[in-house]
Amino acid sequence: MTKIFITIPWFLPAFRAGGPVQSIANLVKQYNDDVQYFIFCSDTDLNGAALENIITGKWVKFNEHTLVWYANHEKISDSLVKQVETVKPDVLYIIGIYSWHFNIVPLLYCKAPKKILSTRGMLHPGALSQKKWKKKIYFGIFKLMEYQHKVQFHATDEEEQKYISNYFGKEAVISVAGNFANTISLLPLADKNPGVLKMISIALLSPMKNILKVLQALEKVKDTIQYDIYGPVKDHDYLKLCKEQVKLLPGNIAVNWHGEVDPAAVVNVLAHAHIFILPSKSENFGHAIYEALSAGRPVITSHHTPWQNLMPSKAGINIESPLELKDAILFFASMDSNELAHWSRKSREYAEKAVDVDNTREQYEKMFFGAARKA
Repeated sequence: MTKIFITIPWFLPAFRAGGPVQSIANLVKQYNDDVQYFIFCSDTDLNGAALENIITGKWVKFNEHTLVWYANHEKISDSLVKQVETVKPDVLYIIGIYSWHFNIVPLLYCKAPKKILSTRGMLHPGALSQKKWKKKIYFGIFKLMEYQHKVQFHATDEEEQKYISNYFGKEAVISVAGNFANTISLLPLADKNPGVLKMISIALLSPMKNILKVLQALEKVKDTIQYDIYGPVKDHDYLKLCKEQVKLLPGNIAVNWHGEVDPAAVVNVLAHAHIFILPSKSENFGHAIYEALSAGRPVITSHHTPWQNLMPSKAGINIESPLELKDAILFFASMDSNELAHWSRKSREYAEKAVDVDNTREQYEKMFFGAARKA
């Protein structure tokens, strides 16, 4: 039995941190052959709210092959180092880069035969453009201490592998293993008349997700649009900018702010939408995008996510400029129920082809147990 010790700032029932939490939850559900997982995380969610119905300071069962340690705010690092020493894992799997307790401490002070650092999209140019100088200093110290030679990196696709190689050099050892995804059943569509469109976004509200760009595109749209926005607020200044933009929209545009949505309720909110829209500056995977596609909701997104070539597949539209975003909204607004139903089926087909579970299992097998190659 191989012991894999995972350090991550947040884990279920936390959900506000988005993709990384979902990725690890899917991993421990999908890949479990002769593996025992130990997940060390905080006892709060992204917003600092205490998690409910958990036990802190001891290992608790998540599933048949996974134990979770919810650490309270006192002596987190000491607890982490002690638990790694006690468990003696074969693999120390570090999720993220910037957290002192959950990323830096295990790099500096924890021992394991293999250490894997999962960058989770944090080296994408769009992500690095946020708080750029702080990150430059941080990675300068990282490279000065030569930690790029002491860990194996995890990239979720070949593009991320390229970013890691560009940042840490050709000597960096990188494994590529994609994300396991949640699939939603194909949902029936709400009635659709030409000139009317119901759009939905589910995301952390921050500049990275480009919700403001959507609201700006809607300013000159003359069709009847209902835009429902779900997700916790990460950047309150950005929320203020978005709400100021909403005041400029004409009466034919209705924007509804719903706040965070429990993962169990995602199916219900998708069921009321015609399309999903999220023109992110970057996405390491985009679980919400994939779930929308699997549910049969065409997607409008940027060229900076894994979900490409949407238009030829009739699964959505990849956009770059504000004009392209506006035209994409108008394109779907013009559809009737029959045409949208065709795009809905094609979206589901795209999702089914996009994720190869067996291949993803093989990738994790190689990452955890095989020898990774240099970039």
